[in-house]
Amino acid sequence: MNTENSKMFAFLDKYLMGPMGRVSQFRIVRGVMAAGMASIPFTIVGSMFLIISVLPQSFPALTSIWAASFDKVQSLYMLGNTATMGILALYFCVVFGYEYTKIQAQEEKIPLSPVNGALLSMMAFFMCLPQLVFEGGTATLVTILTDDQKIIDGWEMAGGVTRLGTTGIFTAIIMGILAVKIYAFCVKKNIYIKMPDTVPTGVSSSFTALIPTALLALLVIVINGTLVALGTDIFKVIAIPFGFVSNLTSTWVGLLVIYFLMHALWIVGIHGATIVTSFLTPIVLSNMVENQSGANIAFAGEFNNSFVTIGGSGATLGMVIFIAFFAKSAQLSALGKAAIVPSFFNINEPILFGMPVVYNPYTAIPFFLAPMASMSVAYFAINLGFVKPPIAQVAWPTPIGLSGFIGSGGDWRAFVLAVICALVAFLIWFPFIKMYDGKLLAEEKGKA
Repeated sequence: MNTENSKMFAFLDKYLMGPMGRVSQFRIVRGVMAAGMASIPFTIVGSMFLIISVLPQSFPALTSIWAASFDKVQSLYMLGNTATMGILALYFCVVFGYEYTKIQAQEEKIPLSPVNGALLSMMAFFMCLPQLVFEGGTATLVTILTDDQKIIDGWEMAGGVTRLGTTGIFTAIIMGILAVKIYAFCVKKNIYIKMPDTVPTGVSSSFTALIPTALLALLVIVINGTLVALGTDIFKVIAIPFGFVSNLTSTWVGLLVIYFLMHALWIVGIHGATIVTSFLTPIVLSNMVENQSGANIAFAGEFNNSFVTIGGSGATLGMVIFIAFFAKSAQLSALGKAAIVPSFFNINEPILFGMPVVYNPYTAIPFFLAPMASMSVAYFAINLGFVKPPIAQVAWPTPIGLSGFIGSGGDWRAFVLAVICALVAFLIWFPFIKMYDGKLLAEEKGKA
């Protein structure tokens, strides 16, 4: 048994921990993680305004009250949603450009200004937003005005500029990478205007970015112009591979793989949730916006913390409640009592490192299987229409049931689904934690 477990952990160390550990240190990954973290308050606040507008859909009794109050000023208060969720790609672009430039400057010891990196990224991104066509050999900004589509001078509108929303996040990241790389290349190769030492730093850094700005603009113009001549553009081309990845995350098998990877990393001591979700944040946010427009995608918003990893990674809430009140081992009982309150807010580091879960053969199997099972229950409940999909972002520490209720726009069935998911996860944990409890109890008696 111990030999087999050692082989398993050695395998995970070699083929999962090592590669994924290196991935987590990539500069681009760290920049994306920083952008995702910075976007959290905007997604939550924007979603709160949306929830106000959709509450009557879940509670019809409120319809007449809303018609006489909130509905009359909906165009006003929904600006809070438009200025957050509606331009989320812009926030990603600016933060990613800033953080990525700062990382490059620190690790390569080159004088880059993070502010310049952010502004260059934003410029490159904005150059990709207008839609153009070649007509008679002339580049023309698209203008279409129909009931289904509104494009004015190249800017597609739908409650704001469409491409500035969540669908533009991947383009924002790619253009940020391009912008910062060109900026760093020019500085490293001394291809910039160097001012005398007597010139203030702010003025000097502005001139440092002058040549990179021109090169970046020309490069984007050439690339986008070529693609427009071929009937597409940068924005649409970038959307193709990322659209494929998004489609994979909308399948049950795809989500099984995601949650396996997430928890396999945890088993060998790497914060799997942080690494995996940094790649998935743009996808779940984009899916959430699609749900607001009538789609039915389970993997959206805070699907993970609302229905899957209830109590924290490994879906440990039920297990923590059990050991807090029913464990016979003094060690597990004390640990459960210390961890029970944080677990209700999806914080379970005391369990992960105190039990421990990391490198523990008794907890490895349920740690994998419990979240995969709870995900499956939630996925099919939403896909089959029993529960409304997530349409609003909630804070990840929101307690069990409440996060699903708020995220679904007030669907009480989401509350019930979250409780069912937690119970399913606990049923998987139960035999394994009983076995581990017995082992620890025997060790404690042996020491007595």
